Order: sequence, then C-alpha cells, then structure tokens
Amino acid sequence: MKTQGEIEASVCDAMARFEQEYMGRGPKDIYTHLVRNLLVVQLHGVLTAAEQHLVKTMPPEKGRDLLKQVRTQLIEIARPTLEKLIADITGVKLLSLHQDISTVTGEEVVIFTLAEVPEIREVKKK
Repeated sequence: MKTQGEIEASVCDAMARFEQEYMGRGPKDIYTHLVRNLLVVQLHGVLTAAEQHLVKTMPPEKGRDLLKQVRTQLIEIARPTLEKLIADITGVKLLSLHQDISTVTGEEVVIFTLAEVPEIREVKKK
C-alpha cells in the first residue's frame, strides 16, 4: 500500500513518460493531486513547437479548436494505456477520463475518476 504522496509522485512520473513517448514532448512541470476518488493532473509546457506555430498562424478559434480536437483524439486512442497505467499505480479501476488544454498558457489538465477511493497508507509523523 502506498502513501498519498507516493501515488501522486508515481502518477507524475508515469504521465511525464507518457507525454514524452506518446505526444513527443514531456511537460516542463507536472503536478498531481489525489482528492478522494479523483486524480487531477496539471501539465505545464506541453505544447510542441508545431502546435504553438499552428495556434499563432491560424485564426484564433480555428487553431485552438483544431489543436483541442487532435489532442482529445490522441488521448482517446491512448485511453487503454492510461487506464492500465492509473490502475497499476492506484490499485483501482478507472471510471472516466477528462482532458483539456489551454492554447494560451500551454497547460493541460487531465482528470481521472476512479471507481473508488484508493487505499492509502498513512504517513507516520515524527
């Protein structure tokens, strides 16, 4: 059984590897927060140079919408991989996955809803 911090750190590491291997660029910063049965992952600096160029050169709505559609499709295709990754770390089945990305800030947010609250080991205070 893992502590909450160990789960959050493992998810950060796994998501950073996933972004690097699957999307072609890892995040500059990544934070994970376990809140009951929700895993909230914030990834900063994930837009590739090509994505940044696309957003800057196309009309704002068109570039943004195209980038969001592509990212959403890629995440949906990778969903089985992400489900296994999260289940292996938390020991809990994934119920749903939600994702969005900001073309302005380059922040991506992924929220995993777990079937139940993972069992966690309490940290012993010194």
